[in-house]
Amino acid sequence: MDNFRRPKRQRRGSAVDGIIGLSKPKSTGSLNGFNPGSPNTSPNRKQLGDFKKTSGFHTKGKTATASADDVVRPRLPSGPVEARQRIPKIDLPGGDITKTVKKHHKWGTLIKRTSLVLMALLIIGGGYVGAKAYMKSRNVLKGGGQAAALQTEVDPSQLNGEGDGRVNVLLMGRGGAGHEGPDLTDTILIASIDPIHKEAALISVPRDLWVKPAGSGGYAKINSVYANAKYAVQDGKKIPNQEEEAEKAGQEATEKVVEQVFGIPIHYHAMVDFEAFRKSIDTVGGVDVDVKTQLYDPTVAWENNWNPLIAAVGPQRFDGKKALLYVRSRHGSARGDFDRAERQREVILSLKTKVLSLGTFSNPVKITQLLDAFGDHVSTNFNSGELMQLYNIAKDIDANKVTSIGLADAPNDFITTGSAGGQSVVLPKAGIGEYAAIQSYIRNTVKDSYIKKENPNIVVLNGTNVAGLATTRADELKSYGYNVTKIEDAPTKNYTNTVLVEKRGDVKKYTRHYLQKRLGVSATSKWPDGFADDAADFVIIVGQDANQTP
Repeated sequence: MDNFRRPKRQRRGSAVDGIIGLSKPKSTGSLNGFNPGSPNTSPNRKQLGDFKKTSGFHTKGKTATASADDVVRPRLPSGPVEARQRIPKIDLPGGDITKTVKKHHKWGTLIKRTSLVLMALLIIGGGYVGAKAYMKSRNVLKGGGQAAALQTEVDPSQLNGEGDGRVNVLLMGRGGAGHEGPDLTDTILIASIDPIHKEAALISVPRDLWVKPAGSGGYAKINSVYANAKYAVQDGKKIPNQEEEAEKAGQEATEKVVEQVFGIPIHYHAMVDFEAFRKSIDTVGGVDVDVKTQLYDPTVAWENNWNPLIAAVGPQRFDGKKALLYVRSRHGSARGDFDRAERQREVILSLKTKVLSLGTFSNPVKITQLLDAFGDHVSTNFNSGELMQLYNIAKDIDANKVTSIGLADAPNDFITTGSAGGQSVVLPKAGIGEYAAIQSYIRNTVKDSYIKKENPNIVVLNGTNVAGLATTRADELKSYGYNVTKIEDAPTKNYTNTVLVEKRGDVKKYTRHYLQKRLGVSATSKWPDGFADDAADFVIIVGQDANQTP
């Protein structure tokens, strides 16, 4: 600020309205508790320290004090002393003019200084919050995920296939350091958001689901996939950024197996441990839950002041500790882990409502508090821009537009408990590794936003003499939520390759894009001879290529 002058006289240690002026500070090598050389900080952590020291504005250098020479005095006439003494004394309402001017000058100086101090506090305070949020967010928001549907206007070519019209986030919860099985993901959910229709769904993934991870030699419980992939990287290997690479391997392995089971793409993930879950709920002032069934679990009573009653029936507010017990307990419910999954969805929905009602993402204090709570306890592959885009979508989704989905919830109960590998596990009712029924249910429940919006009528014709080809293709399309209105034979049976016919031009461009990618053909506007259907938007004529084994 170029107009500031150095004051004429200075002294050390003076103060202006409680703003402390400092003599030259002793060098400690730290800033607000951050010491690059401290044993708790390493170059790889890329975060500020604990910020435990009291924050405040300290004036730099010395504080100025006004001298008598600086006070504006009334001009007196020049001349002999006798002449000056003959000037009559003027009594002013405010007293002596010299004292009045001096008093006004001091107040003006004080007001100016106080204004500058307040400005500096705002700038430094904002900078502190911003810097702290930025540095801590780099630990939490690592980036790397991608969802085209977060954009306002999406070019169809950016969509890889059905399901990319939504934003699907894999939420994983683990015990973390100090807990038995710290890397077992005993909580797994999918949050699926429809940005066009402003709807969402929470899907529970059973922790004991028996799965075969890609590239593995056999089956395992899904809650161990993250840990096994992570330890495989760490075991006996010395690579750069080993911990980060190990964590990434665990998260990606879990994403792949969830995509395999549920048949939808996973665009982002978030890993949260017990500590972050508890602190985040405390940060927003607790969550409100209407408990429908009493939760009584002696196995965790020691964590509840030796009280086995975790939650009585009725509306209540849970702090972080009580909420954690509520979502962790699995022995106090009739259906065990299935009921626990339902409680987890219930608390997550309540937390979402609380976060949005507080305007958390527009409140820098709340953001800083949440980042403090998360610390090293949360990891995601969002970046800050994507998270803000998701927030702007989520804040417009009403609570009654969020569907809660469990695979054991009648009438859509697709799983059962059983035994495999000498363990008690959860299996598809259709058999080990048989996920078709689950996939069709999930895809239709969390239907692609663009398929839902365009709602195309599709006719499937069999252009070959191989029975059942049209039905097989139609069933596949139905499993993705397409509206197949007719299945029949084509007028002729000599189609070598499958044909996609489009009737509406560019009106249903997203459906056209999806079908072209699925069938591996380009759409044509030429309808087959001898066939007419005014209600159809697309006609698929299945050719001999559909009967070939890929």
